[in-house]
Amino acid sequence: MSWTIDTTNMCSHLQKKLFDEDGVYHHLWEAVQNDLELTAVVRSRQLHIYRNGKKVLVLAGKSAPKIIREDKICDLL
Repeated sequence: MSWTIDTTNMCSHLQKKLFDEDGVYHHLWEAVQNDLELTAVVRSRQLHIYRNGKKVLVLAGKSAPKIIREDKICDLL
């Protein structure tokens, strides 16, 4: 499943890390797209990743990822 998100309010550093094929978070972005239980939303210029409606991870452009709850996607960091 491939879907897009509104990147209008996303930090440009984070966009590069997520969407460039050699970006540090690109493999996470691919995992989000391939897992039907995961969703992602841009809030406060960061990407918030949810599994079944519960927040598991927050990715920012210049700061370290913030693990909210243990999840297999966090193992990809």
